[in-house]
Amino acid sequence: EMLILPLDIGLKPYLSPPRSVEHGWEAGSDGESIGNCPFSQRLFMILWLKGVVFNVTTVDLKRKPADLQNLAPGTHPPFITFNGEVKTDVNKIEEFLEDVLCPPKYIKLGVRHPESNTAGMDIFAKFSAFIKNSKPDGNEALERGLLKTLQKLDEYLRSPLPDEIDHNSIEDVKFSDRKFLDGDEMTLADCNLLPKLHIVKVVAKKYRGFDIPKEMTAIWKYLNIAYTREEFTNTCPSDKEIEIAYGDVAKRLVK
Repeated sequence: EMLILPLDIGLKPYLSPPRSVEHGWEAGSDGESIGNCPFSQRLFMILWLKGVVFNVTTVDLKRKPADLQNLAPGTHPPFITFNGEVKTDVNKIEEFLEDVLCPPKYIKLGVRHPESNTAGMDIFAKFSAFIKNSKPDGNEALERGLLKTLQKLDEYLRSPLPDEIDHNSIEDVKFSDRKFLDGDEMTLADCNLLPKLHIVKVVAKKYRGFDIPKEMTAIWKYLNIAYTREEFTNTCPSDKEIEIAYGDVAKRLVK
């Protein structure tokens, strides 16, 4: 069984006794450190949260090892091979990990509220359009589009979830005090959104001078809590690495 994560990585995690997992993980600009890949980080966070023990060996994609080529020709990590079958779709890999690494040995990471899975789902697309645009006269509308999706996420994080509302209480719960999308614990939804949200914060600031507005206090609280958690910080590329990765993607605004 092998798990090749999308970094240029030859990740060799080993799942405590039952099965070993290998990942391909993309290397950073130095060919060794963790590169910028939100899909890899998402899978990495899932393994970390489930308490799977692993070593990371990075693979430089520019010099992709032959055995990686043979495993899944033409496939860019991350992918996973299990019983001779190759899974290349990140959503399918996530489902597989949740299925195989299950209770009682491993915790479930699925959400209790389906809305948590879709919160913030359109932010990355709006951000990509904003950052790839090179025409100054289109910039403002694209920035508004990004702000609108961020505002929706801020409202979701701010609104109490059904289980935060005590229907027998006279007190009306107006604001949620939860830490993450679906409650006080990280779930699959956070593993998906946080890596992307962090990229949006770093790249939009660097190449567009755009800051997530301070008034979006729920988003800032969410990010700042994530920055205190090793599941996020230890799987996250450096800001510099993210900026380098977007150096060619982010278009200059040219008249």
